[in-house]
Amino acid sequence: MFPGMGGVGGRGMNPAKMKQMMKQMGIDVKELKDVEEVVIKTADSNIVIENANVTIMTVQGSETYQIVGDVKEVPKSLEIPAEDIKLVMEQTGVSEEEARNALKNSNGDLAEAIVALSSA
Repeated sequence: MFPGMGGVGGRGMNPAKMKQMMKQMGIDVKELKDVEEVVIKTADSNIVIENANVTIMTVQGSETYQIVGDVKEVPKSLEIPAEDIKLVMEQTGVSEEEARNALKNSNGDLAEAIVALSSA
């Protein structure tokens, strides 16, 4: 690909020459040290990358992160605060279990849970 960059037998590149060429092109590559895990949070789950190797490449002022490791997806569980359950119970006169279920079904939306229980 690059003239004069062939390694032994025309395969691969000399790492020192590669680094020099990248520097000339304005590309800086650094490894982020001592990374234990990387967590990417989405609306539905967390993607956890353990034993992560993170490389940061800077090109023309823009940083790109490359992450390699053991990936697992962890679904988010909806945490319903006790105060919300109590409020739904007071407003609708239902049991704690019914209030909790209504809040789970409404993704924690108090008004939606109360309306659903009131119209049932």
